[in-house]
Amino acid sequence: MTITIKELALKCGVSTATISRALNDDPSVTKETKEKVLAMASQLNYKPNLLARSFVTKKSNIIGLVMPDIYGEFFMEIIHGVDEVCYLNKYYTMVSSSQGKRSTAEAIIDFMSRGIVGGIILMTPAIDDEVRKILRLNHLPTVVISGKRDFDKCDSISIDNYNGAYSLTDYLINIKKIKKIAHISGPSKNNDAIQRQRGYLNALEDNGIPVNKNWIIEGDFTTLGGQSASTKLLKLKERPEVIFAANDMMAIGCYISARQLNLKIPTDFGVAGFDDIFASQFLNPRLTTLHVPIYELGKEAATILIQRMNKTAIDDFKHITVPTELIAGGSV
Repeated sequence: MTITIKELALKCGVSTATISRALNDDPSVTKETKEKVLAMASQLNYKPNLLARSFVTKKSNIIGLVMPDIYGEFFMEIIHGVDEVCYLNKYYTMVSSSQGKRSTAEAIIDFMSRGIVGGIILMTPAIDDEVRKILRLNHLPTVVISGKRDFDKCDSISIDNYNGAYSLTDYLINIKKIKKIAHISGPSKNNDAIQRQRGYLNALEDNGIPVNKNWIIEGDFTTLGGQSASTKLLKLKERPEVIFAANDMMAIGCYISARQLNLKIPTDFGVAGFDDIFASQFLNPRLTTLHVPIYELGKEAATILIQRMNKTAIDDFKHITVPTELIAGGSV
């Protein structure tokens, strides 16, 4: 059974207010009393009621993390980065996702209506008008992780999707001397996917290579989606030399297709990805991809948000673009 703050106060022979101040490292509490309270709290495994503390202090140390999904290595790395910073700063992370069952707006409103989060990190594939309206009217500190900067009323972090995809496509053309490059894109309304496809197309154009529309297939950022799209590409009469998947999960799907069709990578066709998730380094051959510091991206979002919540951040909103780095593996 969990001990209450009143019971802890009785054990220590002090008031509940003194307990609260001691646990929050208030300088008005003597060293002896603080040590006594902390020792007793540890002995009795006392856990403060976060909701009650928020009501009393009118300040919450709970961060709401809203994501489109929590499945997959990319999302787990974001959560890991956010939670690491929260832990070090004595904050707590509460995660919510739409998982295709509700809109991003509904997930945000759900957090806000509970009244216990002090700030929100919103990871969204696109900021629609409804979300933009909520963010504009919302007074909670908010950091948006999105495919591109398209909202100036809060801090934001975005991946340099365009230049990453452009540089990878240009590398395939000019360094690897490959001209027939197919692309498995992400969902059509996803900002990351849109920018990555634009980088791919512009690199082809700048190198004088005509676009083969049969070699561009929309995927869904999942392994199964990559497998389905790559199978279609590999069964075409005119097959591409390399498939550039818009993320590593879909690139892994290409490896599965190769095995099922008895094809060898990179002998029969090459594969390139985007994100450099942990699993990509264990593919055989190692996947050529673009490294995105996913874990660090989550840490940066949490750091900025905590600064806002503590009012230690500067007034101007930060808009950070995270660069990518080419990882040349043996898959091309």
